[in-house]
Amino acid sequence: MAATLTFLGTGDAMGVPRVYCDCPVCTEARTSGRNRRRRPSALVRDGGGCLLIDCGPDWRLQMESVGLRAVDAVLVTHPHHDHIGGLPELADAVRWTGRPVPVAAAPRVLAEIQARYPWIGQYLVFTPLIGPAEFLGFRVTAWEVNHGHNGRSYGLRLERPGFAWAYVPDSIHLSPAEREPLRGLDLLVLGTAYYREEAPVATRSLYDMVEALALLAEVRPRRAIFTHLSHGVDLREPYPLPPEVTLAEDGMTVPLA
Repeated sequence: MAATLTFLGTGDAMGVPRVYCDCPVCTEARTSGRNRRRRPSALVRDGGGCLLIDCGPDWRLQMESVGLRAVDAVLVTHPHHDHIGGLPELADAVRWTGRPVPVAAAPRVLAEIQARYPWIGQYLVFTPLIGPAEFLGFRVTAWEVNHGHNGRSYGLRLERPGFAWAYVPDSIHLSPAEREPLRGLDLLVLGTAYYREEAPVATRSLYDMVEALALLAEVRPRRAIFTHLSHGVDLREPYPLPPEVTLAEDGMTVPLA
């Protein structure tokens, strides 16, 4: 059986619906629920192995939604709350089960996690991603990317014979060097908060879909999936996207082959 990628959460930092908001997207998310989105996270499964990418504050609910009680390892893209807020719950699970879980990220990311949760290293096995490392049969490489107003983040490129893909949930206006790892991909998972974002460029931290399509035209992945969607994206709308580009939904599973 081929490896699969399941989107546990496809929302932005606040999720959808927003508590204060009665926009059409948030209203639909409270009713029929297609636009209901938890904070961004994804799960790679192959055989009996499970690799979690990011561990945000919805981690417990996300695990319950797919019937999982444990993961084998975690990759973290950057230390913002929507990507690491579930690590204390993961550490508590390790405390009770005694089953150690490696948490791998760039050294700067691990340092910020340890500064925020000084006690957490008792339970989680911090693994610096300095060069390529292997997880679940994938050769994993992390590289630094521009996160706009929010500073810096990391993309993850995962490869095995016959298939290469990347997970880049938080980035904008990548430099030529930052775009280079996006070439030669079978699948690119990219964060796009809006179809077209009207906020001033200096205040933004993610691509919008229009900008992302221009990026795709350059790096030419075989397929792309947009995630990290805000309440400015309505899955009921027929956005003018090419057939090889899909909008992610919570619970969606795609093959990595």
